[in-house]
Amino acid sequence: MLDKASFKVVEKFVSIEGEGIRSGYPAIFIRFAGCNLSCSFCDTKYATQNPEYDQMAAQQILEYAKSTGFKKVTLTGGEPLIQPHIHELIDAFIKEGFEVNIETNGSVDIRDVNRNAIITMDYKCPSSGMEDKMFLENIKHLGKQDVLKFVVGTRQDLQRAVEIIRTFEPSCNIYFSPVYGKIEPKEIVDFMIQNKLQNCRLQLQLHKIIWPDRERGV
Repeated sequence: MLDKASFKVVEKFVSIEGEGIRSGYPAIFIRFAGCNLSCSFCDTKYATQNPEYDQMAAQQILEYAKSTGFKKVTLTGGEPLIQPHIHELIDAFIKEGFEVNIETNGSVDIRDVNRNAIITMDYKCPSSGMEDKMFLENIKHLGKQDVLKFVVGTRQDLQRAVEIIRTFEPSCNIYFSPVYGKIEPKEIVDFMIQNKLQNCRLQLQLHKIIWPDRERGV
């Protein structure tokens, strides 16, 4: 029961969406503790490795969101979909009129997620060290409002992304996002043009451009 559920919340704040289909929009962020993966380029280790967090009841989270005056909310981590009772919390947010975005790592089954929510799902490419953990069936369940995001740091990552795109022909939005400091955006653009990736988009992480020296709360 949701009224008895509590969640490990590392941080909560209002900022702009740095990536995904809502990039640039102000939104509420709820960051949960814990992840089932350990990516080489993880930029939120403070949420996954011995994280400090507040134990918050579902109602406390909802009341915080209401108090901000904003209606877009992003559930992130860590990995939000491994949190107990997360589906009930998603449903509650939607019932309260929030537009929910879920940032998920691609390893957790998304079939039970409320389809009124936006799913922004990573595909972990080879340089992440976590590609073998991907639940490929998820790609078939991404819809037109959802995002499949390839975080790429090497040429091999780009080539693997193309293989996945051509194998599964996703019907969602497809983004390429560079691992910060590992690959130049122009190299990704050149690759997209050379491979005629007409339905893919380059995306830079806005929050890292705006706040390059801040790790948290952005």
